[in-house]
Formats: sequence, C-alpha cells, structure tokens
Amino acid sequence: MNKKKIKVMTVFGTRPEAIKMAPVVKVMENCENIEHRTCVSAQHRDMLDQVLDIFNIKPDFDLDIFEHGQSLTQITSRTMEGMEKVFKTFKPDVILVQGDTTTVFSGALVGFYHKIKIGHVEAGLRSGNIMSPYPEEANRKLTGVITNFHFAPTKEAKENLVKEKYDENKIYITGNTVIDALFQVIDNDYEFKDKFLKDTNFNNKIILLTAHRRENLGKPMENIFKAVRRIVEEHEDVEVIYPVHLNPKVRKIADNILKDMDRVHLIEPLDYVPFANLMNKSHIIVTDSGGIQEEAPSLGKPVLVVRKETERPEGIKAGTAKLAGIDETNIYNILKDLLKNENSYEKMANAVNPYGDGKSAERIKDIILENLL
Repeated sequence: MNKKKIKVMTVFGTRPEAIKMAPVVKVMENCENIEHRTCVSAQHRDMLDQVLDIFNIKPDFDLDIFEHGQSLTQITSRTMEGMEKVFKTFKPDVILVQGDTTTVFSGALVGFYHKIKIGHVEAGLRSGNIMSPYPEEANRKLTGVITNFHFAPTKEAKENLVKEKYDENKIYITGNTVIDALFQVIDNDYEFKDKFLKDTNFNNKIILLTAHRRENLGKPMENIFKAVRRIVEEHEDVEVIYPVHLNPKVRKIADNILKDMDRVHLIEPLDYVPFANLMNKSHIIVTDSGGIQEEAPSLGKPVLVVRKETERPEGIKAGTAKLAGIDETNIYNILKDLLKNENSYEKMANAVNPYGDGKSAERIKDIILENLL
C-alpha cells in the first residue's frame, strides 16, 4: 500500500530567493513522504539561472516573465496568470514562498485564491516603514495575511507576528535558510577564477561594498560613496571592492564618485559562490542589502548597514551589525573606528550570529510533515 504523499511546491523568482530556497528544495526532493515541484517566475533571469546551476535545481515550471524595464504591476499580473496555470496542473497541498519579492506576494495570492495552504519562509521581518524597503515591506506584510505556516527566522521575527495578532500556533522559529546555503558554498581555500580577485592581496583591509536599493538612489547613495572615498584616501592599507549593480542609475553615481581611485575596484556583479567567498575573505562589509546582513555575521565579518532602518534588527542587537544610516559623516566615523580600533572590530567580528545553525530547511520540512501528513 502506497504511503500518502504531501504535494509541495516551492515558488521563487529572484536570485536572493533562489539562494534561500535551494536548501528547502533539496530537503523536499529527498523526502519520501513529499511529492515536490519547483516553480520559478524568473522575475530575475540571468542571476536566477546562476543559482539554479550552482545548486543543481531544474525547475518543473518556468514562467519566464523577465523583461527589461517592466513595472511592478506587470511582474505581478504575469506571475499571477502563470501561477494559476501551474496550480491547475499540479494542485499542491502547500506552496512555499520566501521573503518579500513581488513573486512572493503574487504566488501566495494565487495560492490563496485556489485554497492552497501557504508556507512563508522568512516570515515576520518588519522595518516599520511601509515605503522602505519598497515594495518589499508591503509584500511581506500582505503575504502574512494569507499565510498558514509562518516560518520565522528568529525570535524577534516571531514577536513581530505575535504583535500583529497572528496565531502563535502557526508561527515556527526555524533559523534562516540563507545560513544553510552559505555553509554549503564557503571554502577557506577557495580560489577565484576571476583574474583580478585571484591577484587581490587579502592581507590588505578589504572593504566589500554593495549598494543598490531604490530608496538609496540619489543623495543617500552619493553620501555612502563619498564616505567610502574619504576612508580610502586616508588609509593606505584599505582597498574597496564594489560589484556594481546593473541599474544604470547606480552605475552613474558610482562612476562619478569612485571610478578614478586606485584602490577602489568597481567590478561586474559576481555569481553567488565567488561572492560568498569574497565576503569570507573581506575585512568589513558595507551594504544596503538584506541577505548580506544575515550572511556576513556567520562569517565573523562586521557589517555596516547603510540604510535608515532595517527589518533585520537581530544583527544590530547582537552586535554583528551597525545601522550606519545614510549620513556621510556617520558612515565615515564608524568605518574609521572599525579600521583603527581593534577592540571595536573584535567586538563585532566575534558577536554571536543570531540567524541560525544551517538546519533551517530540515525544520521546515519536519513542520510540514507534522501538520499535513
């Protein structure tokens, strides 16, 4: 007699989602009690495909919605129309979405319309400002309303959901799956294929910079880059590596402020594995990204968050990250202190990572089996 199988579908569309969902896909595929399918929207195309190759994931359904310059409305409508056809074909018992992209909300909403249970991986993150990050803060809150299983990465994320009156019995602290993925790709003896990175002297104090958020475009991003420029001008042992986002507006600001500097290296975006290993070899990380705030502390790297607020306060509370804001002087002062004051650096580098132990995907699988089998 055949055992009952739970039909699970994982849905994602961007590179960060793919990284965080890869460990979930793998544990679902390897579970004999689960019939699993993967659906990608391809909200990002090239960057998504890189991650699928790294983790050897072959989507069962690919909506292939990517178009240059498409609006959030177009992403939403195309994803919803595609997901409806997919759900009619596979009829999952539960769909898993991750985080806060437009794919997440669109996929969850179509699932809700079809009365399919929703599992929200990385639930409960809140910045407190509906417009920052935009549209992510709204996406995750809207997804929460129709979620059956809230997989909160941390205690603080769970508390956010409890404050919003969600049923505590449907909230599970799992850790963050990004740590599962990270532990699979970090190699202390990693050798870069890229010639520039291969020749980089990592005995210097390398600052890894990433900046791309919509809300930082314009004056805030100028402030970030000017602070970094001042630091490089004043510290001969510091080099900056900045994989520049493809957004032409970001590139223009970076070129205007940083392009002519010998020890600032503006490089093309990196695939996940070399980027993760570059984080591991860097001295300090300056970022407005979300996921990097979770990854870097696992590697013992101080993180300066160049945003006005963050939906990941756990790193700030634990001391692994500092919310530097978007004021040039403040960013400069914090960086200078970390470079000059060994105690300040060690305090951040050795703080306990609050984001998990690398077993989050297993926990998510076990919770689904416990509730649906």
